[in-house]
Amino acid sequence: MLELTKRYPNKRAFVTGAAAGLGQSFCKFLAQDGWTIGMSDINGEKLDESAAMVKEFGGTPITFIQDVADRDLYQKIVQDFLGQTGGIDLLVNNAGIGDGGAFHEYSLENYDWMIGINQMGVLYGCYFFLPTFREQKSGHIINIASAAGYANPPRMTPYNMTKAAVISMSETLYYECNPLGIDISVVMPTFIRTGIMDNARGSRDAVAAGQKLLKKTKLLPDIAVKEMLVKAGKRKLHIILPGNARMGHRMKRLFPRFFRGQLMKISKKQLERAKNKF
Repeated sequence: MLELTKRYPNKRAFVTGAAAGLGQSFCKFLAQDGWTIGMSDINGEKLDESAAMVKEFGGTPITFIQDVADRDLYQKIVQDFLGQTGGIDLLVNNAGIGDGGAFHEYSLENYDWMIGINQMGVLYGCYFFLPTFREQKSGHIINIASAAGYANPPRMTPYNMTKAAVISMSETLYYECNPLGIDISVVMPTFIRTGIMDNARGSRDAVAAGQKLLKKTKLLPDIAVKEMLVKAGKRKLHIILPGNARMGHRMKRLFPRFFRGQLMKISKKQLERAKNKF
């Protein structure tokens, strides 16, 4: 049994991006402990499949077709979920997209798109559920950010800045909410084998590089989420995984010049490859 299950016997969760990847894994582990789960995703067909899995594992799914960037829709969904459950114990702001490209090549329209999902979608979830958490004086919020939010590698500005915003938001909420009995965790992983790049709009080279790294990683969603839930159960603010992400985080704090030098080498290699194509 999860520590979160012991802490929250009412077992009411809301998970965005629940149709696949990390979101689906969160739902699976919670279902095994008999949670009622508000499952939201923009893909209705895959969401139904994920909900069927939750039932098989012993959970109770409540599904919502949702674009997390739609503020008015998000507010209505929160009201609907709370009306059915009477409260919330765990919010997992997981929905997100991966993308890349040089700063000057990425269109402003695509920046708006990325910010709407990765940054505002997390903000809306926290904003609309927080009054209930505060009234209850209990609950836990898990926000999925990325190691990119502290590492800031080149040719990833749109993704980096939205994930940095999630880290900053989560840390701020920690100081505001922890004294009220509300726990906050922010997850900062490197690559996990998910479909996060499936809807990327950036340059062909940047997207191909991201997809290649995703295929090479051995870290699967179930393994990653199990660690996330265990550490959230220990009330950890920062959940950084796997080991290379923790190493990078320490390296930037303790040896910033060396860290910048490594990223500068990557940037120069990228520029050299780009030149060789012409």
